Amino acid sequence: MGAIKKKSRTPFRSNEPRTPRPRPKVDFPIDALDYRNVEFLSQFVTEGGKILPRKYTGLPAHYQRRLAKSIKRARQMLLMK
Repeated sequence: MGAIKKKSRTPFRSNEPRTPRPRPKVDFPIDALDYRNVEFLSQFVTEGGKILPRKYTGLPAHYQRRLAKSIKRARQMLLMK
């Protein structure tokens, strides 16, 4: 019996270069990432309450970690949903 070969699926790639994803500038101090600043933190949360990933926020890693911690703390204090 012969072995069945699987066709490899490679996505179609064009020769055009990718357009880079726009990165928003961080125009706020790291002190603004406070759990009491609910209006500001709500920009980084979906309607369902999920924290947006770095891919969408464009924040540096240390800002994103602090953001997540502040949002979780605000949830614990019942300031955010």
